[in-house]
Order: sequence, then structure tokens, then C-alpha cells
Amino acid sequence: MNNHDEHGIGSVILRIWQQGRLYLIFTVVLLAFIFWIIWPPLVLYLLILSVILALTLVLSPPVPREITRKKTTKRQIALADIPAEQVAGLLSDPLVIFDRSGSVIYSNPAAQAAFPSMEIETIVFLRFRAPEMLQMLHAVVEDGEPRSIDYFERLPIESWYKAVLMPLDAKGKDLFMLIFRDQTEARRIDRMRSDFVANASHELRTPLASLRGFIETLQGPAREDVKARDRFLDIMQKQADRMSRLIDDLLSLSRLETRPNVGTEDKIDLGAVLHHVTDSLAPMAQAQGVVIEHDFHDEPVYVAGSRDELIQLFQNLIENGCKYGEGGKRLVVSLKKHGVPSPEEAIISVQDFGAGIAAEHLPRLTERFYRINAETGDAKKGTGLGLAIVKHILTRHRGKMNVRSELGKGTTFIIRLPLFCVKQ
Repeated sequence: MNNHDEHGIGSVILRIWQQGRLYLIFTVVLLAFIFWIIWPPLVLYLLILSVILALTLVLSPPVPREITRKKTTKRQIALADIPAEQVAGLLSDPLVIFDRSGSVIYSNPAAQAAFPSMEIETIVFLRFRAPEMLQMLHAVVEDGEPRSIDYFERLPIESWYKAVLMPLDAKGKDLFMLIFRDQTEARRIDRMRSDFVANASHELRTPLASLRGFIETLQGPAREDVKARDRFLDIMQKQADRMSRLIDDLLSLSRLETRPNVGTEDKIDLGAVLHHVTDSLAPMAQAQGVVIEHDFHDEPVYVAGSRDELIQLFQNLIENGCKYGEGGKRLVVSLKKHGVPSPEEAIISVQDFGAGIAAEHLPRLTERFYRINAETGDAKKGTGLGLAIVKHILTRHRGKMNVRSELGKGTTFIIRLPLFCVKQ
């Protein structure tokens, strides 16, 4: 029966029509009729040609559409063979499936990690107590329309999610799928960016307001006062220098953040870098009454990185040591090859003998614009960005930093950098 259907006249005509061949046969017959009217002797030849063409088109094999259909079917079968639970388990976003009563019937590993209490048969209406979440859950269960909200989870860590809830067609069962798209990092970056702009604006506004005030004074009451003019100009110069340092640090920090997190692979002699930095800062240290001492080995110590960035790193550390450790009158810069715990590290320490840093300040030293003595006049010595720049340079060079400090005995910054190794 099937073979008869496949080779019957109706099937042949349908196949010819589907393949566009019937149009060609109709065109040839129409041309024969036209030529019969115009020149009757030619019609016999055209009719013979039409019959031959028709037989050729009918007997020729069809275009392999069935092959394409078979390939599509194979792809669909192969996709259907992939377990849905395996696919859901590979998702990095938490995924939960529950029924109309709110009972969880599946949660992928990401959901179990993000929400430790999200076990099978857990009631989602009891697990999520935020009003906006409960409102979305009840609304989607009632009307079956997909919805999404911004959801904040406090425990085990503070996390922001885009929660998306939609119904599932599960062969007569009322199931719902809840997906959490993690937006914690994006919100953290947005908050950090807004804080950065606010802090930068504040830091620039202070010296700018000071400059404007002195300019107005010099243009008004102190126009003819030579002593006041000289004193004001000196203060204005210091404020302008502070603004210049702040802008330079902002540009350096922005440049470091927009580059990849891996430094260049140039072979850098750390001893030469430290000698260069200490020699360039010697006049500033002398003005502060600080003597810079060296504790280097004669053997060169090489690391992979960018010479300019390493110079900036140690310049910030040594300059801070001279500024804030000036009470100790000396600063010791040491360089050691092979350290504990790893034998493949270079260890650089910058130790001052000044007032030291209280323990509560140590975890925040690398924050932008964070300064220990912000409430005193010492805040004017720096921009609060130096150690933030140090942290970014260390990240790019796969390095680490430890800080040891004791009030009244000074502070030591310890830098660890991997040694240079030739790639095979």
C-alpha cells in the first residue's frame, strides 16, 4: 500500500509539482501551442521534445529533501537523548523547579551552593520571605505569566540576583522554573565606580576651593600686601602640586585597571630598580630627615614584569616610608632571593621606624582614598591612592603584599614577587 502510494500517478504529479518541474513542462507545452499558431510545421518537433522532457523529469530521481529531513530528525533525536538534569547541573546560575504547591522537586548544584537550605520538598514560599519575591511567586502560580525581579540574599554572603520565574509545560503537571542570574559583581563594580567618582570629586574640590579663596584674597584685600602675597602664593603652589599628584595617581590607577591583569614578561633586575628608586628619592628623604639604608645581596635577582610599573610600585612604598616614618629617622630597604614558604620568590621589604599603624587600619590600607590621618594635617601628605596603585601593580605581576606594624615601633611592607623563569 505504501509502495503504491509512493509510485502512483498522484504522488508523481505531487512530487513533480513540489520540485518545480511541472512549471517547466507547462512552459514547454505553452510554447508549443504558440509556435503551432505562428508556424504549424514546427509544432511536431516541439511536441516530441515536450514528451521527452516530461519523461526525463518524471523518471529522474527527486531532490534529496528526505535526506535533509532525516538529518534534522537525527539532530533532534540526539538532542533529546541529552538528559535535561545533566544540562541544568552544568549551569552556573542557580536553578530551582517546584510544583504548584511550592514544593521543590529539583535544584541544581549552583542553587544548592547559593541557597544551602534549598533541598528537595522545600517549600519556596517559606524559603524566600522577601515581600517582592513572595508576590512574584504567588502571581506566576496564579496566572502563569513569566515575571522577574531584583532579589537580594544576605546569607551566607550578600548577593544580588535577577530572579526570573516562568511556568513549564510538563505533560499536565503544573511546574515552575526559578532562575537566579548573579549580578553581585556588576553591582559591586557600579558601587565602586560611583564611590570613586564621589571621592575623586571631593579630593579635587578641597584644593580647588583653597586656590579660589586665595586668588580672591589676592585680587582684593591683599592686593598690595607683599608678605601676604608671598605666603599665599606658597600655599597655592602646594595646593596645585597636590592636585597634580592626585590627577597623576588617578590616571595611573585608571590605566592599570583598564589593562589586562598580567604584566609584561621582560626580565627585570630588582636590585637595579631599587637602587634607581632610592637614588631618585634621596633628596626628598634628606628633606624629611630620613636616611635610606640598603640590605641587598650582590647576586642579581630577576623577576618578570614591567620596569616602569615596578619603579612606580617601590617609589610609592619608599616615599610613604619617608613621609609617615620620618620620626624614626631611617628607612631600611632589603632584597632577598629565595624566601619562605616558596624558594622561587623574591622578597622585598620596606621598613620604617616611625609611629606605626594601628591594627584596625591595616585591612583598609589599599582602599582608594583611605588615609589613616585624614582628620589631621598629615592627610595633606598623600592622595590616598598610592597603596591602591601598589595593589594593582602587584596583581598584574602575580605578587603579594603583607603589612606588619606596631604602634611606636614602625611599619614594614613585605612584597613577594615570583622569580623570572625561562619558558620552555
